[in-house]
Amino acid sequence: MTPSRPDKTRRTKAGGKPQAKPDRPRKDVRRADKRQGSAPAEKQNERRSRQPEPQWIALRDGERPAERVPRILQSVSADGFHLIDSGHGLKLEQYGDYRIVRPEAQALWPPLLDEKIWANADAIFTGDTDEDGMGRWRFPKAALGETWPLRIMDIDFLGRFTAFRHVGVFPEQVAHWQWMRDVLQQAAGGKTPPKVLNLFGYTGVASLVAAAAGAEVTHVDASKKAIGWARENQALSGLNDRPIRWICDDAMKFIEREERRGNHYDIILTDPPKFGRGPNGEVWQLFEHLPRMLDLCRAILKPDALGFVLTAYSIRASFYSVHELMMETMRGFGGVVESGELVIREAGLSGDQPGRALSTSLYARWLPQ
Repeated sequence: MTPSRPDKTRRTKAGGKPQAKPDRPRKDVRRADKRQGSAPAEKQNERRSRQPEPQWIALRDGERPAERVPRILQSVSADGFHLIDSGHGLKLEQYGDYRIVRPEAQALWPPLLDEKIWANADAIFTGDTDEDGMGRWRFPKAALGETWPLRIMDIDFLGRFTAFRHVGVFPEQVAHWQWMRDVLQQAAGGKTPPKVLNLFGYTGVASLVAAAAGAEVTHVDASKKAIGWARENQALSGLNDRPIRWICDDAMKFIEREERRGNHYDIILTDPPKFGRGPNGEVWQLFEHLPRMLDLCRAILKPDALGFVLTAYSIRASFYSVHELMMETMRGFGGVVESGELVIREAGLSGDQPGRALSTSLYARWLPQ
């Protein structure tokens, strides 16, 4: 399966304003049908037959967990990152020494800061405004290298200007990482280190946070490039001596094998994309495969597990959809499910002036209570 959101991007003009896509000429369907007979209909039926079938799960016995909804988890700033301003479909961010402008469809309001401040950014992404679209970076002040050093929660890693708008870290996840670090540090005095599974682990920042807190980590991602980047980050953080397994594999196939092997984990993080492909062409569709994935994750959670976190990006759904799915997945397991949204607060130029909230994703998190 693809890494969690493997590098994604949207388009903006050089001046920082959203650029509309040009209208495409419409095909004359009637003429095409007349020319090719029933071929278009046959191709449509063939495409439909290739779509993955939903992997429904059976209703479990037992009581549903307690619930806490809605819960909004927010980040204002995190060491080398903060959201400076947002608006008109864009966001202005500080990543280490660089100010970056990237598209953000949910920023419907006007920006607070002067246009000159936006124009003074070090890097501006220009490209397809779709979440999975490709594009390129423009550097108004001076050419920049592909990578640069970043630091969040005492973890050193490399930022990278990718063709898919992302830079190697999703800072709204800091809310989950801080919770995980606290839980792992409390559990560190046990006979064996807690075991953490990070599915769709991308560049490994969450895995490194867990390893630094004393966990034994299994990191799974379908992208060899992302695994290589994560290993670079491990070395940069000085954590080469920590027990981390870096596994390039299809996430579903991996957890199916883990269930057969009888392996279990204290914490599972899963951050799946809306659509993706595994290293051998395996197809992932969030709405079709998510129920089965969560069911498998439950099967490999320890009976006295510490937590189970699902984050969902770029989907047209209410947080209640992932909340109710997690509630049913964990039926009979006890504990509590809290669900809602991850948001980032604007923090101004100084990084310490909390302002408007920018929603980034949905989440559902099971806790033992």
